[in-house]
Amino acid sequence: MPDGSADTGFIPLVDPDISAAEVAVLGRVLTSGPLNDGRMTEAFERAFAGYVGRAHAVAVASGTLALLLALRAQGIGPGDEVLCSPYGWHQVQQAVALSGATPVFVDIDYWQHTLNPEKAAAKVTPATKAIVAGNVNGHPAHWDELTALAAKHGLILIEDSSEAIGSTYKGRPVGSFGACSIFDFSEPGVLLAGGGGMVVTDDGALAHELRYLRTREAEHRYTVGITRRLPWQAGMSNLNAALALVQLERLPEILERRAAVVALYEAAMASFEGIKPPYKGPGAETVHPMVYAVHLGTRFTASGRKAILEDLDQHDIEASDYGQPLYSQQHYAERGYSRADCPVCQKTADRALALPLHRSITADQIAFMVDTLKDATVNTGAGAAIY
Repeated sequence: MPDGSADTGFIPLVDPDISAAEVAVLGRVLTSGPLNDGRMTEAFERAFAGYVGRAHAVAVASGTLALLLALRAQGIGPGDEVLCSPYGWHQVQQAVALSGATPVFVDIDYWQHTLNPEKAAAKVTPATKAIVAGNVNGHPAHWDELTALAAKHGLILIEDSSEAIGSTYKGRPVGSFGACSIFDFSEPGVLLAGGGGMVVTDDGALAHELRYLRTREAEHRYTVGITRRLPWQAGMSNLNAALALVQLERLPEILERRAAVVALYEAAMASFEGIKPPYKGPGAETVHPMVYAVHLGTRFTASGRKAILEDLDQHDIEASDYGQPLYSQQHYAERGYSRADCPVCQKTADRALALPLHRSITADQIAFMVDTLKDATVNTGAGAAIY
């Protein structure tokens, strides 16, 4: 470890903010009858819809299933094209391919790493039916421009908030944009339910169709007539919903604690040359990141980033890259997708790394992590140029 540093112990990437309230509610659910009768799920849906200011919320088993059902419920499938970003942690955009539609990957904004509206406009074709735009690591997308683009071409706009909760854009919370918005409640997110996802919308007909597609209800188990729209087994259990409901009630406290950790990081990073400085784009009033992302300078390579992660691991710091772009994964590479289509995404993905962000992190640990990261970058030959 760096000279003069204290023994900080192992620092995990994720440490869920669980209180006695979450433990107590799980005990009550486990001892109060059925685990899947929907009582807690319905309560969570009502509370979550109210939190984001939407009329309806439909809880499902994951963020990927949330997007899959949202696409299918709006008639998107084989023969349709969906504009989406290849970059992100949760990668719920896999649902586009799972729906049978064709993903059309759009490059990202260099600074805030969300989908680039101008590049999206250039990829609209007669087959384009929807845009899926994500609030990457808590940073709101370019919602004004994307909303105008969708309206101009008659496209369905879907907001991917699987990496964001609590952030705001021009006075509106994430989750309030597009025909519907998708959330995910798995690690390393902010609101954790041991898994699960949510679709929120103001469209009552869409909410009704989502509920139909989500699961075959128990009262239908004796029916033999099957409609042309087959439902998934994609619901959220009372256990996940109960945990999520308490987390939602505690969300202001959780966000405040995480914001304090981010402030400590930013103070410690202030003198760190060779990394891209923190950025908040136009309209992004509040940003609550999912992890603390560090974007290394252009003199680093993907292999250099890997060496840095290995160095952090040797010092008991659990860090990670920010995920491989979808086009680099075998399913898409075999179908002709190429990194050449999204050069900004590739440049970002090669140099981004995620550091732990949770309430358990201390000021000493942050100082240790930043010092270790600085030493690791020196060892890999970092320079000060970042653009």
